[in-house]
Amino acid sequence: MSGVTHIVGAGLAGLACAVKLAQEGRAVALYEAARMAGGRCRSYYDPALGLTIDNGNHLLLSGNWAARDYLARVGAADALVGPEQCVFDFADVASGLRWRLAPNASRLPWWIFVEARRAPGTKPLDYLGAAKLLFAGRDATIGETMACSGLLYERLWGPVLLSALNIEPRQASAALAGAVLRETLAAGGDACRPMVAGQGLGPAFIEPALQFLGGLGVDAAFGARLRRIDFDGARASLLDFGETQVVLGPSDRVVLAAPPWTASELVPGLVAPNEFCAILNVHFRIAPPKGQPLLLGLVGSLSEWLFAFEDRLSVTISGADRLMDESREDLAARIWAEIGKVTGLPAELPPWQIVKEKRATFAATPAQEKRRPGPRTRWDNLLLAGDWTATGLPATIEGAIRSGFRAATLA
Repeated sequence: MSGVTHIVGAGLAGLACAVKLAQEGRAVALYEAARMAGGRCRSYYDPALGLTIDNGNHLLLSGNWAARDYLARVGAADALVGPEQCVFDFADVASGLRWRLAPNASRLPWWIFVEARRAPGTKPLDYLGAAKLLFAGRDATIGETMACSGLLYERLWGPVLLSALNIEPRQASAALAGAVLRETLAAGGDACRPMVAGQGLGPAFIEPALQFLGGLGVDAAFGARLRRIDFDGARASLLDFGETQVVLGPSDRVVLAAPPWTASELVPGLVAPNEFCAILNVHFRIAPPKGQPLLLGLVGSLSEWLFAFEDRLSVTISGADRLMDESREDLAARIWAEIGKVTGLPAELPPWQIVKEKRATFAATPAQEKRRPGPRTRWDNLLLAGDWTATGLPATIEGAIRSGFRAATLA
């Protein structure tokens, strides 16, 4: 008997683990403390807007192999939309200057020698400075590794690294930044075409996975909050869900795919990230103007990335801890004023909703990176999964799914 793998947490890491195991014919039990799956990657109906929105905007790249593999497994391979070639549109809100970054498809970066393909005011040799990140040590910050000033930093590296790491880049881990660059720009334009879930995160990542699992006889138990794990020698022996206790058999395994603060309460002696950074998203119920790019990077403004969906415009601001206590009304008005400047839409504020994720990601500093545990624990049948574990990437959808696949392989 191969036993049952009990997966605690139905975010992307837990779902990826469940999908892989169930597809391989393994027995799986899936538990989720909330009333819905997805964790920080979910869609929900917002009555204030009268729309189904995502809790946050997530950008994926064509080189995110695990995310694309996951979508293919659950029958949602077509859920991501984006340009056929690697292009990133930018606008300077203060000056009105616009440009398009257009890396070529191959690894040889000849695009930096073509003025129309690179950030305005920059020169080819400027781009070599970021190459130092590819060889950075584990203790180094970005600020200690490369110049964090000048036009290229303001118009490319600053916005990109802030969104990838969700923390002021100067403080962030240079090794994590190097990992991002290694799999994206350094791998050529074919690996960094921008892609988003056009119909929402839920219809792309969550609902198809639940349907896929249901078809294989795996139904998630929602409202099942794990309160305690009992241990017997080298093994976890019992999962206490309050009214329900699950006694683990000799061949059963547990994959704990819960947030780090929950895992730290449940697993004795676990060292995990304990500092976090916020993300703020604003959704405006208004159709994007004709010709609006799917994704627009904004500089010289509070707004950072503007996503254009069929029924709304959405803004994402990373490293947003400073904004968590700001007035929602003031933020909406200020951000809409910036969006109006770059879209030409009327100044009147459309219906809006602000979503604040105070603990959106772990703080991607060298110190916190060292606190990320691997998938194995000191108990033979207890594994960890989540974007906060040692995936080699920052806290991203891609990292979460990779961790779930890895836990499934070990289980």
